[in-house]
Amino acid sequence: MIGYVIHALAGLFAVMNPIGNVPVFLSLTGDCTVMERRAMARKAIIAAFLILVAFLVLGHFILALFGITVAAFRVAGGILVFGIAANLLQAKASHAHAPRDDEHAESASRDDIAVTPLATPLIAGPGTIATVMALSAGPDPLRHSASVFIAVVIVLAGTCLILHYSGAIAAHLSRTEMNVITRLMGLLLAIIAVQMAVSGLVALFPAWVHP
Repeated sequence: MIGYVIHALAGLFAVMNPIGNVPVFLSLTGDCTVMERRAMARKAIIAAFLILVAFLVLGHFILALFGITVAAFRVAGGILVFGIAANLLQAKASHAHAPRDDEHAESASRDDIAVTPLATPLIAGPGTIATVMALSAGPDPLRHSASVFIAVVIVLAGTCLILHYSGAIAAHLSRTEMNVITRLMGLLLAIIAVQMAVSGLVALFPAWVHP
């Protein structure tokens, strides 16, 4: 179980990419004081936690409701996550994981942006949700879900800490250094996405492995 928790930790941290999202977070909260920014970060983390736990708990029922197999979801999730990883490898924000220009402009006119676009899609975007659901699916859903829940709590706690000190991080890390970190996260996420898709393909087409 510890090994799977570590695997889930790596995947979730890479897809959330909290360090790479520091500039976006600071730009969205540019008119806030340090205390207001930190309060906004805490609210966003709580909202993201509720979103991810909801999909973690209800994910299996959603798949069953639409007649989607776990293997098919792993393939689809792997493709989606790989797309995000490809953008991260180029140090670019994924449109599935970052607020669009119109969302960014709209958020500037709102007082509370904790839920949208901070909690979703910045922290708990489609890629993160797909990763949570794909990682929790498997031959032992209870154990996998428990492992993913632990990973979600740890990663969100770390993300909250990073956003809490986002000002200091931005002051000490140059844009180039943030891009290097983002590319490393993209490489790790690409590997996890391929493994996710391969696991689904093997389950769908067992003859490929055992002809």
